Amino acid sequence: MQTFGWPEILFILRSAGWTLALTVIAFFIGSIIGGAFALMRLSRIRWLRRFAGGYILVIQSIPVLMVLFMSYYGLSALGVELPPFLAASASLSIYVSAYLAEIWRGSIESVPRQQWEASMSLAHSPAQTYRHVILPQAVRISLPPTVGFLVQLVKNTSIVQVVGFVDLMRAGMLVNNATYQAFQIFTVVAAIYFAICFPLSRLSRHLEKVMNASRSH
Repeated sequence: MQTFGWPEILFILRSAGWTLALTVIAFFIGSIIGGAFALMRLSRIRWLRRFAGGYILVIQSIPVLMVLFMSYYGLSALGVELPPFLAASASLSIYVSAYLAEIWRGSIESVPRQQWEASMSLAHSPAQTYRHVILPQAVRISLPPTVGFLVQLVKNTSIVQVVGFVDLMRAGMLVNNATYQAFQIFTVVAAIYFAICFPLSRLSRHLEKVMNASRSH
């Protein structure tokens, strides 16, 4: 039986790098898709609003684990074999897109109506209004909840171990199967998650305080 030492700790740390890589990829792709769906939700075209709303409702109504199962096992049954990392990235990107779409839609709608009217009175086109007036303010409003959601994303990456992808959680399980020293192993795993998530949580709270202070003036 192996003992839990530095080689195992380094293996867990390397796997934490894959957790971070998966988080960055899912957040980046999900942001692009989510931004598009946020704008569709605000569109004057009814079918676009309904389509975006339906997509968001479906994704938010099912566990992200089910999305992962459908991406990996469901497509496999149809003859489409996705590598674990690709299936995990796609599933988490879909999950991210639905939640960020709603966060960003709410941020855009929270910009005071007077800002829209002032921009229109200056003969700005809708595109110019979004680009120069609305989106800069919406971005500031959306930062605290977006960073807060990023914390949730980091923790939700732990589900990808069910399809065999060696992330931080999977690495801890593999080391535990070899050493049977669960307390020490998962204390290290928890400490790494804490080291990633705690600064993001503090950043989210700081941004929220800054936003509340700026609104009060």
